[in-house]
Amino acid sequence: MNQAASFIFVVDDDSRVREALCSLLESAGYRTAAFESAADFLESDKPDCPSCVILDLELPDVNGLEVQQQLSDSDSPPIVFVTGHGDVSSSVRAMKSGAVEFLLKPVRKQELLKAITEALERDRHARTSRMTTAELRRRYSRLTPREQEVLPLVVAGFANKQTAAELGNSTVTVAIQRGQIMHKMGARSLAELIRMADSLGIARRDYP
Repeated sequence: MNQAASFIFVVDDDSRVREALCSLLESAGYRTAAFESAADFLESDKPDCPSCVILDLELPDVNGLEVQQQLSDSDSPPIVFVTGHGDVSSSVRAMKSGAVEFLLKPVRKQELLKAITEALERDRHARTSRMTTAELRRRYSRLTPREQEVLPLVVAGFANKQTAAELGNSTVTVAIQRGQIMHKMGARSLAELIRMADSLGIARRDYP
């Protein structure tokens, strides 16, 4: 893993903790940015690279669990909670909401680095998935309205003759449209086209 290509946000109201965590992470090769409050973190610019947040539970302006909730509806980096005020209820709530780990201060170096490695790997996968989906949407947008009508029938297993009857086209026209769909979507096989359609959430038509 290339730590220098990753970024760690440290959100904690204790300056000594912020300094200690940043020093530890930078010595491990990571780039960091530290924030005293949730507001400062939320308003900051975020680099476009794999990242994660080390988040305290008790902050001066808002509870860390509320910050987690605010970030849940966006493409935000994974969270590792590091707190001195943890309890079972908070830990369960944080983990159920998607936190990578819930660690208690004083945190052990190897335990923290392991959690960060997992968080960054999770963010890498999420970024790759978003990029793949965005590319598929771009390809799908190149289909004509008619080709977009044909696609759900193709992935449902309709033969050209059945598709033609369903849409009121000729079999030859459907065959051409099917070829255009495969070409524009960049699908090398029907199985691959089906996976693409599933990724885009395209509902398959019921097979007759």
